[in-house]
Amino acid sequence: MTADAFLLYGTRAVEAEPVRLKAGALSADFVNGNLRTIRHGGTEVLRAIAYIVRDRDWGTYEPELTDLVIDQGTDAFSVSYSASCMEPGGSRLDFQAAIKGSADGTLVFDVSALPESDFETNRCGFCILHPIAGLAGSAVTVEHTDGSAVATKLPELIDPWQPFKDLRAITHEVRPGVAAECRMEGDTFEMEDQRNWSDASYKTYVRPLALPWPYVLPAGQANKQTVSLRITGGDSAPPASAAAAPVRVTLGETGVRLPDIGVIIYPDEVETALANLPTLSELGPQQLIFHYDPTRGHGLAALQSFARLAAAHPAGTTLECVVACTGDLDAELSDVAGMARQAELRLSAIAVSPSVDRQSTPPGSAWPECPPLEDVYAAARRAFPDIRLGGGMFSYFTELNRKRVPAGQLDFITHCTCPIVHAADDLSVMQSLEALPFITQSARAIFGTKPYRIGPSTIAMRQNPYGGATKDNPGGQRIAMADRDPRHAGQFAAAWTIGYAARVAPAGLEQLTLSAFTGPFGVLAASGEPVAEGQPRPIFGAIKGLCDLAGLAHVATSTSDETKVLALAGRSASGETIAWLANLTADEVRVDVSVLGQDQLVMAPYAIARIG
Repeated sequence: MTADAFLLYGTRAVEAEPVRLKAGALSADFVNGNLRTIRHGGTEVLRAIAYIVRDRDWGTYEPELTDLVIDQGTDAFSVSYSASCMEPGGSRLDFQAAIKGSADGTLVFDVSALPESDFETNRCGFCILHPIAGLAGSAVTVEHTDGSAVATKLPELIDPWQPFKDLRAITHEVRPGVAAECRMEGDTFEMEDQRNWSDASYKTYVRPLALPWPYVLPAGQANKQTVSLRITGGDSAPPASAAAAPVRVTLGETGVRLPDIGVIIYPDEVETALANLPTLSELGPQQLIFHYDPTRGHGLAALQSFARLAAAHPAGTTLECVVACTGDLDAELSDVAGMARQAELRLSAIAVSPSVDRQSTPPGSAWPECPPLEDVYAAARRAFPDIRLGGGMFSYFTELNRKRVPAGQLDFITHCTCPIVHAADDLSVMQSLEALPFITQSARAIFGTKPYRIGPSTIAMRQNPYGGATKDNPGGQRIAMADRDPRHAGQFAAAWTIGYAARVAPAGLEQLTLSAFTGPFGVLAASGEPVAEGQPRPIFGAIKGLCDLAGLAHVATSTSDETKVLALAGRSASGETIAWLANLTADEVRVDVSVLGQDQLVMAPYAIARIG
């Protein structure tokens, strides 16, 4: 509740500090009823064990905990509590939880749930998250519900569907000589590759997606589930602590050019953009992306407003064009092209996507009716023969991975990401950056060297492919699937933005869009934010820094602890190296930047810094 928190997060609300539970070499953080960062001997074994209740739009309930008891002994710990979730219609689900951990490497999380009345949900039960760093592509043993065991591997490239089904247990190597078995009882579990959504985990969850949802938990019928973790082998003693050394920056080879930077523009934000042209020029984006959606009433007036801005600001222009696909494709796209000519809208490119493709098609669900994408792209090419044509998904990599578009007809591929699809806490949002290299590698494996664009990708969710709508967030909270996020106005977003660009730089994108210019996704503040209305938000400095790097040769840059600091560097034709660093943590971090001509840098929480 401090001014510093307001500057960092755009809200005075701070997250509850986790309770560190320890038993010998085993440790876990207890946060809001669930376990995070489960380690053994300092190595992360599981990212989380969480009991999750979701509504019919896949929103996550925030249960109220009561009767919380935490007992921390010398060689063991235990936690117990009661909790409840309330449906908008008034139905209530109560549950009792018990957690026990011991120095022999065992951890048990048990929950018994009892609906007071019929309770509708899309999911009710445990989610177990395996980390991806060091585990992607590694060997595991999977035990199925029929008792059979299979030696296999976690996917290296992102699996569009569930890599493992009918799960009872999964065992992996924590470090040489140490194995972890995670056993799940009380229902049938399956695993999905959460990297699809830029989550940094493989998620094992309860109730197969092929079964109907939403579903009803009958009144008075108890539901009990248990997750147990058993770690065997190795030294049971925790590692000796050492003084934290500075994070060290290392430079490597010079490679592909850094991408042009875009900003998304919506029709109702054009007037504000025109009123702030000097600030737009100072920001310096190489591309304006104009969002055009006839299913939301956009027409000639929207294109005329875009034309005014395009004429006033010298930059490339891309029309992000939703295709309704309700009639003749040639007629629909020719009508858009005719209005663009009438508006005298100067366009460098158009990206098209059927409206129905903005909604996800989960495993086991029927694909919605949609014209063949070959036909959509051919009609767009006929309507706009003289500019570049892009396609892909205006939603997330998940949808592009599951519906792989015919790229041969396209000049570039595009998709977005969003870090708050499943969780919205600070740690999860920053950890989502770990998944981005896997997304770009997987996209390259599918589409090869086809020019590749990402964005608009922002912390807040532009549209919800998984439910009826994004979540309203009038209170400025940390909410999954929210249409706006307070951290976008704080220093947090600036660090996340530099970290994002650093993670995707090796992929050789031609364009990256991580903000709007105005509005809830923009670089200019609204009222009630850490900076005055109309003034640049902290993310402005990050986006401007990326605009300045655009076109420079990417210099491979790494740090000794990329969970704390990420770095992005570019080299000009004259040989000058410019680097941007981001502190991804809420703590002050010392950074060894001697490779960049300075000795040491002390970075404040979520700070960004330019060197060169």
